[in-house]
Amino acid sequence: MSTPAPPSPPPQYGQPGPEQPFVAQAVPAGQPPMGYGPMPGVAPSGAGPSTGELGRKRPTGMTILLFFVTLGVWAFVYYFQVFEEMRRHSGRGLGGAWALVISIIFGVITPFLLSNEVGELYERRGRQRPVSAVTGLWFFPGLLILVGPFIWFVRTNIALNEYWQHLGVRETTLV
Repeated sequence: MSTPAPPSPPPQYGQPGPEQPFVAQAVPAGQPPMGYGPMPGVAPSGAGPSTGELGRKRPTGMTILLFFVTLGVWAFVYYFQVFEEMRRHSGRGLGGAWALVISIIFGVITPFLLSNEVGELYERRGRQRPVSAVTGLWFFPGLLILVGPFIWFVRTNIALNEYWQHLGVRETTLV
């Protein structure tokens, strides 16, 4: 008397069963395998720019004046506002609350982050970055030549204003 062979274990997820041989499929680069598609509600990488809320243009000279009059407190308001607008517009980035926390605890990092995020807005639209994280070097160590932070702020704020203007924003506001 012969004993029956034990049943074969069930195939693992994605593995062929004993009755179906595994056949490799050629998949074109950048395409999901057959039977698979992108996740619903998630844009594939390299997708076009977002169409979120537009931000506001801010007058560079008046903003600098407010930095001085408020003894630097306006910088925190400015950081919160612009980081939040960029996140709402692009769906990426720090957002206002995290930018505020970082600017309070690690203040010298914020100029690098802001210039980088402004540059990324341009890049996602297929345009050349007018500012990047390297622009933050005007802030620090540029602080040592006293005018460095002004050069950083003027370049970054103008780039952000031009970005919003390119998308149709015409009004300038402080808040």
